[in-house]
Amino acid sequence: QVQLVESGGGLVQTGGSLRLSCAASGRAFSHYAMGWFRQGPGKEREFVAAISWSGGRYLYTDSVKGRYTISMDNTKNTVYLQMNSLKPEDTAVYYCALDDQYESPYYPRVSLGAYDYWGQGTQVTVSS
Repeated sequence: QVQLVESGGGLVQTGGSLRLSCAASGRAFSHYAMGWFRQGPGKEREFVAAISWSGGRYLYTDSVKGRYTISMDNTKNTVYLQMNSLKPEDTAVYYCALDDQYESPYYPRVSLGAYDYWGQGTQVTVSS
């Protein structure tokens, strides 16, 4: 059974930084992609960033470009999300997800339905 375990959320002031981690376990993975999604209060879950297993393909939603950085350590099946210059509108529960149908060398998929496995979520709160 695949498990995704997130860590690193918390409370930070506007302009601060946080680093989220998500480790996948439960079976051997070959080619896959991992993504981060978020769900703010009263909002639908939305795509934030995703990266291929090799780290060679990644993409971001426009609102986080230049502030967030996604990275992958495929020796540990772990994805990271470095979040800088945080804003109150970044407040949300952040979820990591894994797409084990990913095909190299394409860019990772951005739709929720493409991801088969999800973490439990970690709260990020940015105070003004």
